[in-house]
Amino acid sequence: MNQKVRSVLVFLFDLLAVVVAWFGGMWIRFNFELPGHYSQKLWLGLGVLLVIHAIACRWAGLYRGMWIFASLPDLKRVLRAVGVSALALVALMALDRMPGPVIPRSMLVLYPLLLLIVMGGGRAAWRMWKEHRIYGDLRAAGKPVVIVGAGSGGAMLVRELERSADWRVVALVDDNPAKWGLELHGHPVAGGIDQLPQVLQDYKAHHVILAMPSAASDALKRAADTAVRAGANVFTVPGIEDLMSGKVAINAMRPVDIEDLLGREPVKIDSAHLKDMIGAKTVLITGAGGSIGSELCRQLARFAPARLVLMEASEFALYNIEQWFRVHRPETPIVPLAGDVKDAARLEEIFATWKPQLVFHAAAYKHVPLMEVANAWQAVRNNVLGTLLVAAHAQRHGAERFVLISTDKAVNPTNVMGATKRLAEMACEALHSAGTSGTRMGMVRFGNVLGSTGSVIPKFAEQIARGGPVTVTHPDINRYFMSIPEAAQLVLQAAAMGQGGEVFVLDMGEPVKIVDLARNMIRLSGYTEDEIRIEFSGLRPGEKLYEELLADAEETRETPHPKLRIARSRPVNGTFLAELEQWLAQPGPVADEAVRMGLKRWVPEYEPARH
Repeated sequence: MNQKVRSVLVFLFDLLAVVVAWFGGMWIRFNFELPGHYSQKLWLGLGVLLVIHAIACRWAGLYRGMWIFASLPDLKRVLRAVGVSALALVALMALDRMPGPVIPRSMLVLYPLLLLIVMGGGRAAWRMWKEHRIYGDLRAAGKPVVIVGAGSGGAMLVRELERSADWRVVALVDDNPAKWGLELHGHPVAGGIDQLPQVLQDYKAHHVILAMPSAASDALKRAADTAVRAGANVFTVPGIEDLMSGKVAINAMRPVDIEDLLGREPVKIDSAHLKDMIGAKTVLITGAGGSIGSELCRQLARFAPARLVLMEASEFALYNIEQWFRVHRPETPIVPLAGDVKDAARLEEIFATWKPQLVFHAAAYKHVPLMEVANAWQAVRNNVLGTLLVAAHAQRHGAERFVLISTDKAVNPTNVMGATKRLAEMACEALHSAGTSGTRMGMVRFGNVLGSTGSVIPKFAEQIARGGPVTVTHPDINRYFMSIPEAAQLVLQAAAMGQGGEVFVLDMGEPVKIVDLARNMIRLSGYTEDEIRIEFSGLRPGEKLYEELLADAEETRETPHPKLRIARSRPVNGTFLAELEQWLAQPGPVADEAVRMGLKRWVPEYEPARH
C-alpha cells in the first residue's frame, strides 16, 4: 500500500472518529436513548464538525507521521486537531439560533474526550499491533542482557533493543534507589550497580550493556569494573556528545575495552588557540610512525596545517602513517621522509627544504630493559644526541616552537632510558637559555600510554591470544596510564601554552596496578584466571616498582589547564652544552658501565639500578 492511499485511509479514520465522538457523546448524555426531536440538530452539527475537523487535521499535520512510529509528536498533533474541533463545537453552541432543543453542555466534555480517545487510541493500538507482528517473535529469541542505567539513555536503548533479534532485555540496574522496583518499558529495575552480579545470576544473563552516555568517568569505570568482575561480556553505548551530534545512534554499541576501566575524563583543549598555532603552518614530526608520533600527526591534521613533514627511521612505520593519510585524510598535504635524527646532514636538508615552523620531536628509544643492557650508548646517541641535533636545527632555521616528547621515567631515573630523556630535557633547556633565534623550546613529560609500541597492553593481548600465561614482573608494580589520543592532545595544548624552557607534566590520574590490568584484560577477553593464569617473572633491569611524576604543588606550578603542570627543574650551568657535545662526540662503542658513569655526572639524581 503506497503512502497516498495510506494517508487517505487515515484521513477517513479521523472523520469516522468525529462521527463516533459526536454520536457517542449524545448517547452517553441521554443514557443510550437519543430523543427523536434531536435528529435534525444532530445531523447538522455533525456536518459542521466534519468540515472543521477535516481542516484541523490537515492544519495539524496529522498525515506526515507513520502510524507504526506513532509517538509523542503525533499525540501533540492529535491534541491540536481535537482542540480546534472542540472550539468549533463551542462556536456552534454559541451561534445556535435554530428552534428546538439546544446541544447539551455536557458535550463540551464528552465530544473532545471521546474524539481524543478514538484518534489517539487508534494510533497507539495500530502501533502496538504492528510492532507485535514485526518484532514480537524477536523478543524471546535474543541473548538475555542486563542494562546498567535506567535513565534516558537506558530507555532509548531498551526501545532499540526490542526491535533486535540479537538481544533480549531481562532487567536494568541503576544507582538511584527511587527507581528500584519500578519498570522501564515493561522491564524491572532490579537494584543498584553493586547488585549487578546477583542480578546476572538471577536472570541467567551473561551480557551487560552500559547505557550511561552522560555519566562521569568514575561512575562508568565502577560500573564497567563491576560487570567485568562478575564475568559478564560488557558493552557500552556512545558518549552523549556523539549521540547529540547525530554521529552515532544509541544502539551503536561496542565492547568495553581496557581504556573504559581507567576512568579518565575526556580532555578539553583550547581548539581556537591550537588553530592559531597550527593552521597554515608547516609542521615537522620526528618519529612520525611511532605510537605517539602517528597520533600527533592525526591530531595535528584536525587544525588544517599547510603541510605535515613526517620523518621516520623505520620504513614500515613511515609507510603505515603515509597510507593512513592517503585513506583517511587525503586533503592534508604530507611529506613522508625517511631519516635518522642522528644524521645531521639529513636534518639540514629537511630543515633547509621545508622550513618547518613547528617541530614535535617524538623519535626516541624508550624500552627500558632493552636500552639497559648492551644498548646504553645507542640510547644516549638516539635520545640525547638526536634531540640536540633536531633542536639545534630548529633554532638555526628559525622554527617558532620545538617540543620534546619526554617521559615520567626522567624523574629520579633508575635506568638508562630515563636518564637519557632527562639529559635530553636539560639539553633543550640549555639551548633555550642560550638561543637568540626566538624558538620556544618546550618539553612534555608523561607516563605510559595504552597500546603504545612495547607497552604491556599489546604484550598481554598477545599472551592471552596464545592461551597464556600472562607475565607480570611483580605483584606490587604499578604504572600511570593514559590513552594515546589524550596524550597527543595534551602535548599540543602544552605546546600552545609554552613560553619556552618549561617542562610540562601531564596529570596521569591514579596509578594502576599492573596485575589488576592483567586480570581485567583476561576477563575482557572472556576468560577466567583459572583458564589463563598470571605468572610473576621478577623486575627487569632498570625497572622501578613505582613511577614518579612530580605532580605535587611543591615540585610543580599550576597552568591554566587542569591536566598540565610545570615542573620546577634544576637550572643547567653555562658550560653544560659544550661539555655535553664533547662527551657525545666520542666515536664509540662505549661500555654500559662507562655510559652509566657519564649519565650520573650529567644527571646527579640518576641512581643506576643494580643488575
